[in-house]
Amino acid sequence: MGIGSWTPDTASSDNTISVDRARLQQFIDLSRRDAWDQLQQLFPGDSLQQQSRLMRLGKQRWFAIADDFDSDAIVHLVRFFTVAEMQLPGWEAGAESPVVWLVKVLRRRKNPPARELLVWIKANSTNKFLPNGALV
Repeated sequence: MGIGSWTPDTASSDNTISVDRARLQQFIDLSRRDAWDQLQQLFPGDSLQQQSRLMRLGKQRWFAIADDFDSDAIVHLVRFFTVAEMQLPGWEAGAESPVVWLVKVLRRRKNPPARELLVWIKANSTNKFLPNGALV
């Protein structure tokens, strides 16, 4: 009996997942309008499954993505990903949720999330790790 080896799936690696700024802007716009009933319409065909990979991007990748957005836009991305994780199948992320990384970005910018946002996150999520991540 031999011992096999495991090779990570490089296709799902952080660096190979394309992040479309225009798509993120759609997420921000949906949050600004509180149009949560239109969430499914953002994903025609199989794009729901393809876009779910955004939920598994790592901390450094989200920090880099956030550089392209002001703090208000990041707040709306936090709201979008909070709701998406609850409502979209396959978008569950636990302690690795983009919400965790984006809240950290806000704190690094010395613009921590308002108490109202933190209460909103808790009210709209069953993910016990939001908004702060794992306590490691």
